[in-house]
Amino acid sequence: MGWTLNRQVVLVNKARAAILLIATSAQAGSQVQGVPVPPPAVSPVPVATGLVHPWAVAFLPGGQFLVTERPGRLRVVSAAGQVGPALAGVPQVAAGGQGGLLDVVTDNDFARNRRIYFCFAEPAAGGAAGNSTAVARATLSADASSLQEVRVIFSQRPKVESALHFGCRIAQASDGNLFVALGERYHRKDDAQKLDNHHGKVIRITPDGAAPPDNPYVKQPGALAEIWSYGHRNPQGATMAPDGKLWMHEHGPQGGDEINLPQPGRNYGWPVITYGENYGGGKMGEGTARSGMEQPLHHWTPSIAPSGMAFLTGTRYGAAWQGSLFVGSLKFGTLHRLEVSGGKVQKEERLLQGNGERIRDVRQGPDGLLYLLTDSPQGRLLRLQPAAAP
Repeated sequence: MGWTLNRQVVLVNKARAAILLIATSAQAGSQVQGVPVPPPAVSPVPVATGLVHPWAVAFLPGGQFLVTERPGRLRVVSAAGQVGPALAGVPQVAAGGQGGLLDVVTDNDFARNRRIYFCFAEPAAGGAAGNSTAVARATLSADASSLQEVRVIFSQRPKVESALHFGCRIAQASDGNLFVALGERYHRKDDAQKLDNHHGKVIRITPDGAAPPDNPYVKQPGALAEIWSYGHRNPQGATMAPDGKLWMHEHGPQGGDEINLPQPGRNYGWPVITYGENYGGGKMGEGTARSGMEQPLHHWTPSIAPSGMAFLTGTRYGAAWQGSLFVGSLKFGTLHRLEVSGGKVQKEERLLQGNGERIRDVRQGPDGLLYLLTDSPQGRLLRLQPAAAP
């Protein structure tokens, strides 16, 4: 009886979520050359289920998916949605709190070299205390059952005892260099303003892990050569825009989640300036602005706990959405569509209201559709399906 009642409640909630989704999609349209364009009707369709706290999804040839699970497993999901066994070759991860196996991306030239990059919470060597975010490079075996030639190409310094704020998003530029967004490890927030560590930084490295010679601090004594920008808190999304620029977002404390466009050598303010406040209330830092520190492109106050980030370049959803930036929310389970023009967010639309699932990752697939990961012990890979044309 109780199971039947719960099932009925779930079905009612799902129906309400579908109604909310359709209503949200119908609320706002866009314009192309001054002509109103109706927004598309969409629905989240399950591709795969039963994933354990999935964190990131990348796309493989033939419609397959590569998915990380935070406890330390990497899996291939077939085009039909079958979840494969854990791949061999994943290094030991410090799984706990917010740490574990985190982001994964395929190399720009994956079709030729089958190379992937992934980041994870790396335990200190020899059983010592502490951990840090690390980036590894590997080759996916021809049968997609294991990782080969695994090599850690970057380790955040210093290692600290913390299970929080690993950051860990990777974006590869067209020149092959990697941007990696790193958290400040929470208790080490003041490190974000110092250049002698990697906490609260965006770094830029080559596929071999070296600092490119045109990084801003390569020749500065006392500064780490990998640093691209600093003053970040806990980045949870990063992507390359269609024009080749890096976009990222990061969690604020209580309020003040930010979208930033990290520029070389620029200071993005944390923890000196923020639009958020201390947990439980109270001023954080000096306020919202200070000379020499960058303002966010966009911020959410109160927080949405953003995660995942992708520009939509495909046409599968029609002209209303093409060129939009999509960001997931862990806090509300919503998907945020941002219309960007002139380097500014002009409009924001909230989709999937009432969904009730933490959205961990957002990616555009090779088919031009959006894919989402939900963060739970029974996480799902979802495809945002446009309604069939009438």
